[in-house]
Amino acid sequence: MAPEIQSLCPSTTAALLLLAACLAAAVAALDAADYARPPLPAGGGGRRVLFANGLGLTPQMGWNSWNHFQCDINEAVVRSTADALVAIGLAKAGYTYVNLDDCWADSERTKEGYMVANPKTFPSGIKALADYVHSKGLKLGIYSSAGTRTCSNRMPGSLGYEERDAKMFASWGVDYLKYDNCYRDGTPETVRFGRMSRALVNSGRPIFYSLCEWGFMEVPKWGGMYGNSWRTTGDINDTWSGMLDNIDLNDAYARYAKPGGWNDPDMLEVGNGGMAYNEYVVHFSLWAIAKAPLVIGCDVTRVSNETLGILSNAEVIAISQGHHNHNASSSFSPAKPFASVLDSCSLRVCANYIACLCPTQIGWVSKDRK
Repeated sequence: MAPEIQSLCPSTTAALLLLAACLAAAVAALDAADYARPPLPAGGGGRRVLFANGLGLTPQMGWNSWNHFQCDINEAVVRSTADALVAIGLAKAGYTYVNLDDCWADSERTKEGYMVANPKTFPSGIKALADYVHSKGLKLGIYSSAGTRTCSNRMPGSLGYEERDAKMFASWGVDYLKYDNCYRDGTPETVRFGRMSRALVNSGRPIFYSLCEWGFMEVPKWGGMYGNSWRTTGDINDTWSGMLDNIDLNDAYARYAKPGGWNDPDMLEVGNGGMAYNEYVVHFSLWAIAKAPLVIGCDVTRVSNETLGILSNAEVIAISQGHHNHNASSSFSPAKPFASVLDSCSLRVCANYIACLCPTQIGWVSKDRK
């Protein structure tokens, strides 16, 4: 532990008092800053205009195939994941979306211009898979890109096919679309993501719309007009520094997150093995306090008891899913810990993850911890 960190841990009682004081000061500063800010504009890139599909009143919770499986995905994996979410209690904890990421479709569209499931990996088709997921009380998500191809280049994107694809997804019973930003044609992001937004509204089915635009073009300033969440960062990686980089970038846009539309610093890496248990506790806690989507990225059919304990922590989930409109504003300076305009339980969450990193005393931890 670095000397400057050790100095913050003189005793449990003193450190808790310091933490409480810092949180109170940060909350007061955040409230004052909110009052001081001019109102967001009513049109253009303003966050006042919301994508009104009735979804995303709290940050989405679920599972996504990419972080662990990437393109090594098939219908058996998805079915077993749905089974596991129910069996081990994660569905009951709120993880309701089962989301396919890239590589689910055949490499080319049909002669009629339709996207179809890969016949080798999804022989039963997506509608049958959606029916199975729905039978478990869960919801199915799917993936495409606002370009000519998806990011893997193994399947077509939806650029120019937005209405057709949205209606097809709806006919299959899809509940969620993650829409990526690869193989774009130079058309502005607001135009390409806006086309799919309108197509989803026209599809006749409420479909959660997750913009995966990587934080380009200050997407939080306009994402709320088109979708229910928007990526504020590049892809996460399963390391301590990578995780903190993403939450740090996400923090710049805290004011734009509201019920109906959320900042997304990417999916959870908890359980994938690149970080220590204590670091995963921090990771999960920060995502919850920031009101980021809680989308599991590990193999839940082989989840350890430690990982399950993190992901199913009811107190931390309650912070994520609470009715409060404000999410956290942060700094990695010891004098400015994460502050969430919530209630006293935010202090307990902060204390929990700080305790994990100062095992014998409770203190603050800098971004470049040793």
